[in-house]
Amino acid sequence: MSEHDTIAEFRRVVNRLAQESGSRWEASKRVHESSAFPRVLEQLVHASQEATLPPAVKDLLDRSLNRGQAIGIQNLDGPGLKALTGFPPSKAFRALCIYFGLIQAPASRWPVPDVADKAIDLLITQSSNPFDLLLQSPVASVLDLGAGDLSFAGELADQYLPILLGQERELILHAVDRLDPGSKLGGPLHPGRAHIAQLQERPGLAFRFYGNQDMCDLHELEDVGKLAPRYTIVTCWAPATPTFAYEPSRLSEPVIVDDLRRTKGAFRHIRFEGETALEVQHGERALVFPSWKFEIRGPLVLLNILAKRGIVGILGAVDSQVFWELLAQLLEDPRYRPADLPFTSANLPEIFGEVYQRLAGLQSGESLSLADLAPLRTAIPASPTIQSDSKLSTFRQVLIRRGAVFPGLPASSTARRFSDMIEESPPWFVTLVPNRC
Repeated sequence: MSEHDTIAEFRRVVNRLAQESGSRWEASKRVHESSAFPRVLEQLVHASQEATLPPAVKDLLDRSLNRGQAIGIQNLDGPGLKALTGFPPSKAFRALCIYFGLIQAPASRWPVPDVADKAIDLLITQSSNPFDLLLQSPVASVLDLGAGDLSFAGELADQYLPILLGQERELILHAVDRLDPGSKLGGPLHPGRAHIAQLQERPGLAFRFYGNQDMCDLHELEDVGKLAPRYTIVTCWAPATPTFAYEPSRLSEPVIVDDLRRTKGAFRHIRFEGETALEVQHGERALVFPSWKFEIRGPLVLLNILAKRGIVGILGAVDSQVFWELLAQLLEDPRYRPADLPFTSANLPEIFGEVYQRLAGLQSGESLSLADLAPLRTAIPASPTIQSDSKLSTFRQVLIRRGAVFPGLPASSTARRFSDMIEESPPWFVTLVPNRC
């Protein structure tokens, strides 16, 4: 990507984030106050220097912010700020403060959980059920990403709500899914209205469902108070393939497209009953999906969401393609992230070596700590496909378990169907404990 294109992509992300930030945009007005400006400028310069950004963007940021020497907005480089944000200096400064996480939304109506690290680590290592953290946390809250037919939400409520009600506590359960409830695409993954109503009406259950919502773009929901800033558990069942099966920081777009055509078949966008859709030629059949089905975000996006929005992250029924791409981003050694080389069953043993042998040898239900196999990555960078802030994520624990469904654990309908998918290898169950940001 050229320097011009790199800056243009940064501008697109910053501009969109500012326009969708709602209450945070209003709150950012205070950064112009003479008493606040020097401190905010210092924080902004520091955040921009620490961020994982292309050199061209970093250099222009440094020059545009006058290397932190400005005493007011008028001393900043207007043309540079315009190139970086698309805004004039005053709005550009506010937009950059939002992008680098210096502006917080007004207090959420949803309580934020706080559990001691020691208690978390003890439960994760000694219990076979990470969802039991809901019973130990002062706030029992779950964010279900890609919630589909809400089968997991129903099982979770059935299992934990009676216990929490006995403790005179509530269960906060928020679910998001990208499927548009009004769309004719997606079939059985759409939740029934009756099921939604049943969950909404259960005493002690603060349930919210947001359809037609991209899990990678939750800021607007948070800004208007529909989501909590952080949850006890953030979960995603059967992370979408190919959305999270290719990492764009490792694989170029031509390589991804070629591999998609090789493994999935020819595809094109069409009109289907008044909607834009994706048609995939699978053998002799033409399959029709939502138009965004082959949009590639990569596992870095998913890891950053888990780290920033949950005390614990849980990925269930992870298929092998998503699993190995995810694993490559969790391990420190760059050998696990070869450039422009899609993972295949033939090259996985060579690329992952002993890590592959140990994991491939796991029997259904068995588990191990990833850190026992190889060092975990010291910093999970932001994704090049969507960057909401500059903070680096890290995980202090990653536990891997083989299988789709386990005794005593709630699961999604997709996970429960794996036993009938004879052509699929057993999926993976991954529990991640992020360090506090």
